[in-house]
Amino acid sequence: MSDLTPMSVEVPQSRLQDLSTRLKRAHLPEDYANADWAYGTNGDYLHRLVDYWIHGFDWRQQERAMNTFSHFKVRIEDLPIHFILERGVGPSPLPLILSHGWPWTFWDFKEVIRPLSDPGSFGGDPADAFDVVVPSLPGYVFSTPVTRPGVNWWTTADLWATLMTDILGYDRFGAHGSDWGAAISLQLGHKYFERLVGVHTTVAAPLSIFSGDRPWDFVGDMLSGADDSTRSDLLAYDRRIAAHVAVHILSPQTIGYGLHDSPAGLCAWLVERRRAWSDCGGDVERCFSRDELLTHTSLYWLTDSFTTSVRYYHEAAARPWRASHGRTPAVQAPVGFTLFPRDAPVPPEEYLGQAYDMRFHRVRQQGGHFAAAEQPEAIIEDLREMFRPLRPGG
Repeated sequence: MSDLTPMSVEVPQSRLQDLSTRLKRAHLPEDYANADWAYGTNGDYLHRLVDYWIHGFDWRQQERAMNTFSHFKVRIEDLPIHFILERGVGPSPLPLILSHGWPWTFWDFKEVIRPLSDPGSFGGDPADAFDVVVPSLPGYVFSTPVTRPGVNWWTTADLWATLMTDILGYDRFGAHGSDWGAAISLQLGHKYFERLVGVHTTVAAPLSIFSGDRPWDFVGDMLSGADDSTRSDLLAYDRRIAAHVAVHILSPQTIGYGLHDSPAGLCAWLVERRRAWSDCGGDVERCFSRDELLTHTSLYWLTDSFTTSVRYYHEAAARPWRASHGRTPAVQAPVGFTLFPRDAPVPPEEYLGQAYDMRFHRVRQQGGHFAAAEQPEAIIEDLREMFRPLRPGG
């Protein structure tokens, strides 16, 4: 623990003043025939959100909420890593690392941290307590600046293994994640399976997902031979995700110049994803309040981290995953899935049972891509249930 530096979230007032000035001078394009967001972010909605950002949003209130948790920074492999650590309250808390994705931030886990670490205070059994570790991915928000290439999801798993064992001193731990966090968690269960009690994710993508000749095309190979219903689901999924994956892999720095310089543009890019990927029925504020949308956007803006966050995609394609061993299944640690059909097509349970040492499987009909933020109670319940029999003496 001597290598850790406690930190508080404290943005200089000059950055907030600069943000306000830029928002007031925003030069937004005209939008028409776009009430259904078919062309991208709706202009009327963006104007209202930016106006609220200027006149109604209170960043300092969000800072105070963040600072009720214990934040730390540490350098691992010469990379700055930020994380929350909340010690469990119970007879034998199990260490658990929660990994986010894009355009998530660590703050998407805010509703699950305390119920997982102190279940007794939330109507649960103290025997289910976890020591909860929530890092920001390298290049994201407070895990900045990143100034060298090659940092991607599977190298992040190496960082997390070091954080959990060498720095925090845990012999064995559990891992949970969504989006990038799912890939990171499964890689931990692959390469560091002897340290992993178990892995739980909300995505069941293969570790080789970015290893093809067209890494921005997730569904191309799956379309061949698919029945009509599956094909329709895959194409709908592709329409939701293809735009950002392609540009983040192929031109992350180029889009970074624009969105690093325009908070309104950054907001449009991030909010479109929140709307398209959440289970909001087309009304993003059914899932995320204006304050939540602007808190996440502000975190990216105020830390100058948008460009490094999207370069993470390029690095995933530039350095394809390679297996660390030839064992079957590739992920040797016990695995559990909570899957959301409104996020991505759900693989057959039979396939998952053959591909993984699967100990838990549940399909949730409510919730989307941002599982822990959209359906925190479901994630809390499923993590407790998944890990209960994997605890010592379970």
